[in-house]
Amino acid sequence: MTDSTHGIIFNIQRFAIHDGPGIRTTVFFKGCPLRCWWCHNPESHKILPEKFDGCNLRRGFDQSFSMDKDKVGMEISVDELMKEIIKDRIFYEESNGGVTFSGGEPLMQPRFLAELLKECRANGVHTSVDTSGYASTDILNKIADNTDLFLYDLKLMSDDDHQNFTGVSNQVILKNLNELNQLGKKIIIRIPIVPELTDTNENLMAIRGFVSYLNNVIEVNLLPYHRAGEGKYTKYGKENKMIKTESPTSKSMENIQQIFNDLKCKVKIGG
Repeated sequence: MTDSTHGIIFNIQRFAIHDGPGIRTTVFFKGCPLRCWWCHNPESHKILPEKFDGCNLRRGFDQSFSMDKDKVGMEISVDELMKEIIKDRIFYEESNGGVTFSGGEPLMQPRFLAELLKECRANGVHTSVDTSGYASTDILNKIADNTDLFLYDLKLMSDDDHQNFTGVSNQVILKNLNELNQLGKKIIIRIPIVPELTDTNENLMAIRGFVSYLNNVIEVNLLPYHRAGEGKYTKYGKENKMIKTESPTSKSMENIQQIFNDLKCKVKIGG
């Protein structure tokens, strides 16, 4: 496995505008402990690089990287990745942007993530961590100081439903969200709106109630389920449990937004 100066990523997306404030570079970490039915990055599940015929995931990488076109995931050092991040510094400065570490689940590679966050802080780069929150609280505490913003997923408040549709309990997720709030970290809550799964009135009201007690949530993002990643399931030989699910309508998203509008923070549809 990798040491603290190396990690495994599967994509770099430049000029991202939906992964935190301003123009951002989003780095996608390989590996995720959840198996959400609606996941649009199924190629991120396993932490090690994987071979797939014709996957051709070179997006965002400088030509100097020799990335196998049939492989999802590559090992990269902190220094190499920081060189890629710093290339976009002018866009960060002009837009109050920065870098977002996403996945997969970046907390699955905690030492690598911690080193990157430290280097970003030293270079004056704003950092966001996009996370499910499913990790030990010790890991979260170790990376919190050098993280400017957490993009934190809240999916299902019923623990039984959470286990059924993501494969894990939500207890540590809720505990860690409370921990970040107590640490005074800025948080954007991201709620995937999945028809007949997460968009029930009971679930949404429970999320609203939980979030209403958190005083460091600066924004709530309602993320409509989309089918953009559907083709990946066939390409990577994964089971797609959402094959018959359609995206929510604009009207239903507006109605859901009304549920959260009494919170003391910005609420918007999309990231």
